[in-house]
Amino acid sequence: MLLRRVVVTGMGVVSPFGRGMENLMDALLAGKSGVVRVPALAEIKGMRTRVAALATGVDPMEIPRKFRRSMSSMSVFATLAAQDAAQMAGLSEAQLRGGRLGVSVGSTTGSPQTMQDFFRDFSADNSLEKMKSTLFFHIMNHSCASNVAQVLGVTGRILAPAAACSTSSHAVGYAAETIGLGKQDFMLCGGADEFHPLTSGTFDIMNAASTAFNDSPTSTPRPFDRDRDGIVCGEGSGILLLESLESALGRGASVLAEITGFATNSDPASIANPNSASIADCMRLALADAELDASQVDYVNAHATATQQGDIAECGAIADVFGSRTPTSSLKGHLGHAMAASGSLELAACIEMIRRGVLIPTLNLDNIDPLCAGVAHQRGIGERPVNAVIKNNFALGGVNSSIILRRYQQ
Repeated sequence: MLLRRVVVTGMGVVSPFGRGMENLMDALLAGKSGVVRVPALAEIKGMRTRVAALATGVDPMEIPRKFRRSMSSMSVFATLAAQDAAQMAGLSEAQLRGGRLGVSVGSTTGSPQTMQDFFRDFSADNSLEKMKSTLFFHIMNHSCASNVAQVLGVTGRILAPAAACSTSSHAVGYAAETIGLGKQDFMLCGGADEFHPLTSGTFDIMNAASTAFNDSPTSTPRPFDRDRDGIVCGEGSGILLLESLESALGRGASVLAEITGFATNSDPASIANPNSASIADCMRLALADAELDASQVDYVNAHATATQQGDIAECGAIADVFGSRTPTSSLKGHLGHAMAASGSLELAACIEMIRRGVLIPTLNLDNIDPLCAGVAHQRGIGERPVNAVIKNNFALGGVNSSIILRRYQQ
């Protein structure tokens, strides 16, 4: 349980639908897909998948060159999203720079494109002569967090969690705990990732990437669907501005939602295969942290990446904790899997679902897999009060995470 109440007062996103929450929500509510065919994937030997969900509407030139020089695409995404979150929250320069605001932003790795470019040049002649002095700032593990802090002038704490697909959920959860403990009053938190063919290639080698819909990219991924065939990799960033409720009320900020619970656990049974019991335990830990009963949850936002094992394991866990009564959906059909950015992008959408009283269904869910039939799949846009949401994210390596969001009430 958090010792201080923690609320969300700002959000910024970069997604396949462009920059900003309005673009994201308009596309989700319209049932649009951000997945496109990527011709460059066909040029890679052994690569079977041809689709990805690429960020749009981004102009790196908005960032001054003195900062931009140390940024890869993922840091650009994170910085623009962080600026939007801070602006939505109405933070002043003094609040950004005053030491009571920190940053918790992670990525899966440093920039893979930068690493490829360097090793291509280095391997050609075993020389450092083409190496730029800014190279390391692109590839260090805390690149996104540091670049955000540099641009915004942040002098508080810097955290850079790295847990693959659970990264941004960890970043948000740890940020909430930091505020809850009184260590900071504000935290900019979330994740960012840039698309690189090797990301798709990793899942392709594991037979976990979508390959059957290369000629109809908007038909994949298909979470929970009988005909699903794997992950579609993506990119982007989602950044939330969290602050203590006392701070938000004191400065008259608009409260978008409250974070009341967070849990993460490790499953040592397998580094690659998800475990339904461990996922269920994680959700129960988050509910306990929020002092909430499963019957009080109005919606489950599933991780659900459209892999056979992952979807089935998560459905089993959801059915175990919530039965078949709680509406459940995944946003991966719209957004693809943005890796370290997926959790915070989807959290931002969940906050908007709470605010608007609407539930977004799983895109491309035409025929529910019988092995995923034990939960209440949201099949169309649902208009209803949404007071409590649980958001799941799970990562290779046996890392699980769940966050509880609630409608703000005084």
